[in-house]
Amino acid sequence: IIITRNTVNTEGFHLAKHDVGSNSIGCCGWFLIIFSYLMVIVTFPVTIWVCLKIVKEYERAVIFRLGRIRPGGAKGPGLFWILPCTDNFECVDLRTTPFNIPPQEVLTKDSVTVMVDAVVYYRIFNPAAAVVNVSNAASATRMLAQTTLQNILGTKSLSEILNDREEMADQMEVILYEATKIWGIKVERVEIKDVKLPLSLQKVMAAEAEAARDARAKVIAAEGEMNASRALKEAATVLSESPCALQLRYLQTLSEVASEKDSTVIFPLPIDILSGLIKNKFSHVL
Repeated sequence: IIITRNTVNTEGFHLAKHDVGSNSIGCCGWFLIIFSYLMVIVTFPVTIWVCLKIVKEYERAVIFRLGRIRPGGAKGPGLFWILPCTDNFECVDLRTTPFNIPPQEVLTKDSVTVMVDAVVYYRIFNPAAAVVNVSNAASATRMLAQTTLQNILGTKSLSEILNDREEMADQMEVILYEATKIWGIKVERVEIKDVKLPLSLQKVMAAEAEAARDARAKVIAAEGEMNASRALKEAATVLSESPCALQLRYLQTLSEVASEKDSTVIFPLPIDILSGLIKNKFSHVL
């Protein structure tokens, strides 16, 4: 990536230098320049306020002399000198600038209409190219970003748009970088902000999600009942193998119920215990 950025910078400055060196200002141009210098000298120090300009740390000034870019590239930061009659300049902001792509209505590959918006971060790395090669760098980048977003989304299905936002943002960043580097612009980052679905589709997806949650809940409940049934089966098997264990469990249950509240509870007496008591009574009588 670093190699690519250096290559773009070199190409942009070579283009500007070639344009400067390939044209001559001519005799009339030199006459106007000499006349401007004489006017500055004659009216000094009044013209000092017109000739000296200041650009900030994050700005660069592209100076035109008689309609042509002056050699040496953009000036700044700090003070620079211009001739009042022959020179004019344009200041270019080099800071990273964000802008929002308004919601774009797009028909996806599977014929679903969605609204998608995004945010793009870009900066100018070649002020001369940004001034000479495009009339309005910011506006051109915005319009290009909108059309690029529409073109990319048109090739994706709804599931891809919902699940592959980062991949789409990276793809869009690469396309914008290749298209704007001739303007001296570097697109640094693209983010897909929001994907809005039609209301009818939102209801359908919500119903599907609710049905899926209900199905999972039923499966979990069925698995719990199955595990409980297995545990009861194992307990019944253990109790059936030992009659004493069944009687102990019965007595334990009576103890637990009796200890909860002060109340009278009538329990049916098991037949096997009742038969044992009857046998003991008859044996004492005889």
